[in-house]
Amino acid sequence: MTVQPYLFFDGKCEEALNFYKQALGAQVDMLMRFHEMPDPPPGAIPPGAENRVMHAAFRVGDTQIMASDGQCGGKPSFQGFALSINAKDDAEAGKLFTAVGKGGQVQMPLGKTFFASKFGVVIDRFGVTWMVIAGAN
Repeated sequence: MTVQPYLFFDGKCEEALNFYKQALGAQVDMLMRFHEMPDPPPGAIPPGAENRVMHAAFRVGDTQIMASDGQCGGKPSFQGFALSINAKDDAEAGKLFTAVGKGGQVQMPLGKTFFASKFGVVIDRFGVTWMVIAGAN
């Protein structure tokens, strides 16, 4: 069994994918826009969303994450979860934390903890919470 996160960016999916490519080295495996949907049922495409992302799959390291613009309302809301990145060492943790946090908000600065040589929490500019960890005990 596999559990995959599916993120709804509410109209900012393509911007988020480009950001994650730059910040995390993400690879986009698949992207389909609403206008590419075969035989869409009435009301399936939000008004004005023809060129928005209906479905995408991207990979960060070994993990595939799915994403969409959803209903394209412009107000993404990510609550009750975080994505955790296990960095190979402290230097990579610092680089990833800084990159994914650009334009976002630090919740817990990256630093040494009783359970890891580096750990920090940041909310990216799209509202997704990321936990970055290295050297977990």
